[in-house]
Amino acid sequence: MPLVDRPDNRSLEYLVAGPPDGTPLVFHHGTPGAAVALPALVDAASVRGLRLVTYARPGYGRSTAHPGRSIADAAADTAAVLDALGAGTFVTLGWSGGGPHALACAALLPDRCLAAASVSGVAPYDAEGPDWSAGMAAENLAEFAAAAAGEAELTRFLTAEAGDLATIQAPELVSGLGTLVSETDIRAVTPEFADYLARTFRTALAPGIAGWRDDDLAFVRDWGVPLKARCPVSVWHGGQDRMVPLHHGRWLVANWDGARDRLQPGNGHLTLAAAGFADVLDDLLRDA
Repeated sequence: MPLVDRPDNRSLEYLVAGPPDGTPLVFHHGTPGAAVALPALVDAASVRGLRLVTYARPGYGRSTAHPGRSIADAAADTAAVLDALGAGTFVTLGWSGGGPHALACAALLPDRCLAAASVSGVAPYDAEGPDWSAGMAAENLAEFAAAAAGEAELTRFLTAEAGDLATIQAPELVSGLGTLVSETDIRAVTPEFADYLARTFRTALAPGIAGWRDDDLAFVRDWGVPLKARCPVSVWHGGQDRMVPLHHGRWLVANWDGARDRLQPGNGHLTLAAAGFADVLDDLLRDA
């Protein structure tokens, strides 16, 4: 896959799929994640005239690490990838750990971002309201307790956790996620989606834990992103989500200026992704 150079001697690995003349759909992957194509998303985007563009955040895959990066930094990285493609305006979708990064693009690229969607994304760590980690499965409680304790503790924790994910194969995917997945999510995992997630984890962690660590640290710091945008923003979140509980989505709906409520009590963390985000894409196109 190609690389785009950044002024600070970094490179970003990116992937493009779908109609060359289509409106770019910038997809911000989850945590940990990488520039790996989800076939169902490529297909759903293509039939709607959208060209999928995704890049590996710093530290994942072949993208150079950027220690200390913030959520806000995703906007400039996204703009650099689009510039390399000669693209102007775009729509964006962020899933899970990608949700805040899509919101950063909506807020900080006002002349280019036409519409944005956060799907199962976290709220700011310092958000007033319910305890940020309330309702998370045990695995995420431990991970974000380590993140809150600082870089050294998080590095130790993720180094121990990364071993199995770095080599995981599709048949092991559901069991490997442990209590993070609800029964709703388990029913949604097709062999194709399990293969996508397993390939994503292996690719993301091939160079080590830098991307995962820096994502987690960015989540528990100030995002550097104003909670408003010129373009329409929708918040999709499932009530059966054990990774990022529903109260995160509710907070974003209540506190992001003009956010559109797409909360769905019957969905989990993986359900919309496994289906290729078709409903989200239709909504984005209506907004754009």
